[in-house]
Amino acid sequence: MDDGASDGPADSKLDLRRHVRASVLARTPVDEREQQAIESFVTAFDGLDHPFDLEADPVHVTGSGIVVGDRGVVLLKHKRLGIWLQPGGHIDEGETPWDAALRESAEETGLEVSFDEALVVGGVPALLHVDVHDGGRGHTHLDLRYLIDGGDADPAPPQDESQEIGWFGWTQAISIADPGLRGILIALAP
Repeated sequence: MDDGASDGPADSKLDLRRHVRASVLARTPVDEREQQAIESFVTAFDGLDHPFDLEADPVHVTGSGIVVGDRGVVLLKHKRLGIWLQPGGHIDEGETPWDAALRESAEETGLEVSFDEALVVGGVPALLHVDVHDGGRGHTHLDLRYLIDGGDADPAPPQDESQEIGWFGWTQAISIADPGLRGILIALAP
């Protein structure tokens, strides 16, 4: 897998790595869990030859979207893990983590999604949150999360995606969300 991207600060493998590492280190954590995740992320990331390739190592970077709108936040119950999460997943060849977050958000929710242009600088959306967690099947996900505008339509995921999905008010979302997601939801809640 090529760890580079086609444009922006990620013109080469080295630049994408450098950009991701710098973005993670620049995060002001929302809680102690994110502080620990940032430290774990950098340690693991620095030891990976191909951090964006899920086939290269069971520890790899993933991209997720915190999908928000006037109706609150979209959560889905992960089919295999059985926990309430944000949409997200593995990075495809040639993608950046933010590309994967947007693609996965659209695929898993069936919503027309986009980045808030106010949070995009030089073609790259701002990193919203970092979490390191068990991804199941012996994988560890170094998850980078981005803010995604989900509009206000009802989610309509395809049959192969979780059907337990919906818009949740902030209080309810915080109460059911996986602990790794709770801190950023608390920070974002109006």
